[in-house]
Amino acid sequence: MNINGIHYRTIWHKPGEPPILQIIDQRYLPHRFVIEELKTLEDAETAIRDMHVRGAPLIGSAAAYGMYLAAFPLEHDRDFDEKMNIAAKRLKFTRPTAVNLAYAVEQILGSMAKCSNNKAKIAAILQTANGITEESVEHCRLIGQHGFKLIEAIFQKKQASPSIVPHPPSAINILTHCNAGWLACIDHGTATAPIYAAYDQGIPVHVWVDETRPRNQGASLTAFELKEHGVPHTVIADNTGGHLMQHGMVDLVIVGTDRTTRTGDVANKIGTYLKALAAYDNKVPFYIGAPSSSIDWGIRDGLKEIPIEERNADEVKWISGLDKEGQMREVLLTPTESPAANYAFDVTPARLVTGLITERGICAASEGGLMELFPEKIGFNFTGS
Repeated sequence: MNINGIHYRTIWHKPGEPPILQIIDQRYLPHRFVIEELKTLEDAETAIRDMHVRGAPLIGSAAAYGMYLAAFPLEHDRDFDEKMNIAAKRLKFTRPTAVNLAYAVEQILGSMAKCSNNKAKIAAILQTANGITEESVEHCRLIGQHGFKLIEAIFQKKQASPSIVPHPPSAINILTHCNAGWLACIDHGTATAPIYAAYDQGIPVHVWVDETRPRNQGASLTAFELKEHGVPHTVIADNTGGHLMQHGMVDLVIVGTDRTTRTGDVANKIGTYLKALAAYDNKVPFYIGAPSSSIDWGIRDGLKEIPIEERNADEVKWISGLDKEGQMREVLLTPTESPAANYAFDVTPARLVTGLITERGICAASEGGLMELFPEKIGFNFTGS
């Protein structure tokens, strides 16, 4: 996607030796555009853990390249495999909820196992990391194409029966939560891919952008990328969505996922569950942009089996932004002595999800629905109850 008219991905490998991984450092958006260079395993760990990069597909790619950064100095090391297994554990520990990270690291380890010497293993790791990244981009593009059909159908129905709702009556009003855009997904995005596809094909869309406390990824990231692409949008406080749905001002909700069970339960940014409840109560379609890399085929019960990351309380207590002098500052919101809890994700039960938009098509949020699209997973050996 574009920033100031120039195409960027959120992560890319800079050729040369020693290897350098370049990322868009999302901590500074929307006020500053910063490209950060990662040169070591420790750099990759920090970037993932401290959310220089965030979003399930992107942290999967970052972890894969992090394995390459870890491997490169070990070409002549007798303990190559042992040290790479340690690197894998360290990267998996950085963010426990999103399954893409573990999925990518396991793919890297699998590619190593097929090689007979360290040099070949390092080459295989880079090739696999590149492959994971390109696959993610293509999956997001396909999610956009499948999701576009949903938006197109709603638009045609709306044109046939014009709404009396004033904001804006001719557009398809889509609500998002957090950032499941190209900034989270290397390119295109998951939840935003259908929006971009519809906008690019001339369908009038308007996006309600949840601010998404406590890190405000909607207000800072989703709004930024929609603005750069020219998509009409309005930033709203997190608790506004239910009101909009009650008044017929939302035609469709599309959100992303950090981990989806084989039965269709969805872990996503904290607050997603509340939007799903409001959508269900108001009969608003609620869809998930779900690449297969974010589906955990080994679990059935999202509430019992998906680990929910708890982050530093300071993310709740403090907020950062641009002051009137144009300086980035952090401001304390709460009494200094007040404790805060910071659960990063919640789980939306499958019964509240209208459908999953995957790279292979749209299906019901159920084991049967997923198996229709991914029949090769029918016999998958899961450990859930």
